[in-house]
Amino acid sequence: MAIKLDFSKLNGLLPAIVQDYETGEVLMLAFMNEEAWESTLSTGKATYYSRSRQKLWIKGETSGHIQMVREIRIDCDNDTVLLKVKQVGDAACHTGYQSCFYRKIENGSIQISGKLIFDPKEVYKK
Repeated sequence: MAIKLDFSKLNGLLPAIVQDYETGEVLMLAFMNEEAWESTLSTGKATYYSRSRQKLWIKGETSGHIQMVREIRIDCDNDTVLLKVKQVGDAACHTGYQSCFYRKIENGSIQISGKLIFDPKEVYKK
């Protein structure tokens, strides 16, 4: 069966939910255009479309924290993908945390619930 995704709904982009392959933890949400999708399929490395930079973005190209795709699932409408990945370097978030979802609402305030893996100032030299 040919894989035909529907890129028409969000101006050529699809949401990509990213989970740790072993633990199931949600690591991040990103977007893919057709070029990022094809690159992901051909290389096995998670590739996204950066809306802020307006270009393809291979996860980990700067930090070294790449995502090796282990499984891909597609939703019932063919307009969202779920990538189950091996997160190299243990940090998916550019802020240095394992997951982009490292904060939780508790008693009406935001609490840090994740573990800081690296210092982004050191990794990104900003």
